[in-house]
Amino acid sequence: MKIIAFSRTEQGSGASRRLRTAGLTPGIIYGGTSAPVSIKLDHNNLYHALRREVFHSSILEMELDGKVEKVLLRDVQRHAFKQLILHVDFQRVDANQKVHVKVPLHFVNADVSPAVKQAGGTIHHFVTELDVSCLPSDLPEFIEVDLSAIAVGQSIHLSDIKFPAGVAATDSDSSKAIANASAPTVAAPEATEEAPAAGETPPAK
Repeated sequence: MKIIAFSRTEQGSGASRRLRTAGLTPGIIYGGTSAPVSIKLDHNNLYHALRREVFHSSILEMELDGKVEKVLLRDVQRHAFKQLILHVDFQRVDANQKVHVKVPLHFVNADVSPAVKQAGGTIHHFVTELDVSCLPSDLPEFIEVDLSAIAVGQSIHLSDIKFPAGVAATDSDSSKAIANASAPTVAAPEATEEAPAAGETPPAK
């Protein structure tokens, strides 16, 4: 994905408010061998880009004053209740150095699993993204978790996930639970009042 930014000289909270009023979002790009650069981006374009999953877990091409650099989105500050992006941080990427990135998990084939198709159970996701380490060229947009073989009472662990070539989880706990399957919930039958036997007086209420 490509994003367009412009360097900015405006500094301070007052300058940032004026930028936001003008429909721009302040940010910064840092890392690598170059000094950090304060930037500004079109707020609407940025807002819609942030709604795409791939924007958060992919190497981005940032055009900054006519020069293109490869970057990763590192932080987003949002307004507490307005649909407003307050600030964004990007990190420069070196093609020869590994990066640590949170990559989303896509759970597939749950509907054909024994837990769901045969037992009518429910699959619970404990983790929706994983922190991975890899070279920028190996960074996947997402990682698939195949649920086709899971049965009721079974779990998928970190050790069960098949990572793309060159990609490894940074978490060393291979037994970490990613998802599990539980039996369907059966509602308890409602209690019914017994009718009084012949000749008995119903209890007073």
